[in-house]
Amino acid sequence: MKKIISLLILVLSLTSLSFGVSAEDLSLSALKLTTNPDGTQEYSVTLQILIFMTALSFIPAAVIMMTSFTRIVVVMAILRQAFGLQQTPSNQVIIGLTLFMTLFIMTPVYNKIDETAIQPYLAEELTSIEAIDRGKIPLRAFMLEQTRLKDLQTLAEMAGIEEVDNVTDLPMTVIIPSFIISELKTAFQIGFILFIPFLIIDLVVASILMAMGMMMLSPMIVSLPFKLMLFVLVDGWNLVIGTIATSYGLGT
Repeated sequence: MKKIISLLILVLSLTSLSFGVSAEDLSLSALKLTTNPDGTQEYSVTLQILIFMTALSFIPAAVIMMTSFTRIVVVMAILRQAFGLQQTPSNQVIIGLTLFMTLFIMTPVYNKIDETAIQPYLAEELTSIEAIDRGKIPLRAFMLEQTRLKDLQTLAEMAGIEEVDNVTDLPMTVIIPSFIISELKTAFQIGFILFIPFLIIDLVVASILMAMGMMMLSPMIVSLPFKLMLFVLVDGWNLVIGTIATSYGLGT
């Protein structure tokens, strides 16, 4: 096997030498930066592919932190805790539902990005840098709509930004963490409202069992069927999903 590998290396070396092209020349021609007459810079296709493949590793973080994913998954986790269930619904079900809800909520934003950035770039009407700059605009607008001004001011002060005429002028390094903090706060507020009815049922069941002298019986075992019945009777999943979608301005 080693002999075969060595033979292949030798053949490739002789081939490159016969054409007068070295490996260094090939790499430099593939990875180059071209300056346009207007002063803008354009990357070669190979370099764009390399950057794109590197950016793929950041896609999970972008999906989680720059979309509605955080709010939905936190609300679902709090709802499961309010039920008193540890594995139902399972993590796979919660993540799957959260992903599809995120896709549903973010579809209008994606359509704007596709219209203003992706399609013009594929039609070679925009450079890669221009496409990225245009694509950030709808995503920035979405995050700013869901971000509290107090969170923006806090992060801007920490970044050393004293005064800003328009919040859209803030860098993404300030907008993204502010958006995440606001999403967590909103998710906790929704989770608190969802937790109250189930907490009342637990208190009532615990009081009844205490009055009956059944202190050895866990209140969770008795209250769980009542919480499930209440959630089904009020069509809880419809209400929860509808509340989350409405919090993003959908259906209003």
